[in-house]
Amino acid sequence: MKKIVALASFVLLFTLTVAAQQYEVKVITSVESIVPSGLGRSRIISANAERDYKEFTSTQTEDDNSRNKSDRSEIRVKDFDETKLLNFYNLGGIRFQNIAANDAVITSKINAMIAEGWDLAFVSSAVESDAGQDDGQGIFITRYIFKRQKQ
Repeated sequence: MKKIVALASFVLLFTLTVAAQQYEVKVITSVESIVPSGLGRSRIISANAERDYKEFTSTQTEDDNSRNKSDRSEIRVKDFDETKLLNFYNLGGIRFQNIAANDAVITSKINAMIAEGWDLAFVSSAVESDAGQDDGQGIFITRYIFKRQKQ
C-alpha cells in the first residue's frame, strides 16, 4: 500500500511539473497619458520579438559588484505592435469619452487574445508621476499577462 501511495505521489508530482512547463506567457502593456491638455501619448504595446533575460543578466556579489554592461541596442525591441489609445485629458479636463473608447479598444485586444487561445492570468497597474508643483507629466500603465499551453 505504501508503494502505491508513493508511486501515485511521484506520478502526480511529475504530471504537475510537466504541465507547468507546457505554458507560454505574453505580456501586453497599455500606457495611458495623464498629461493635462491632451499633450501626451497613449498606446497598447505588444512585442513581436522574444528576448532571453539571461543574456542581459549579471550577478552582483560582495567580491564582484561590477556594472552590468549589457548593450541597450541588443535589448531593444523594434518589432512590436502599437495600438493608438486616446489620452485621459483634453483642454477641457478629463475626457470620459476617451476613457470609454480606450476601454473598448483594450477589450477588443483582450478578446482577440482569448480567441487565439490565451487566458488572462494577471493584471498589474501603476501610475508614474512626479506629483511636484505644476506636475505636467505622468502615465497610467497596465500590464496584462496572458498564458496558454505551448503550441
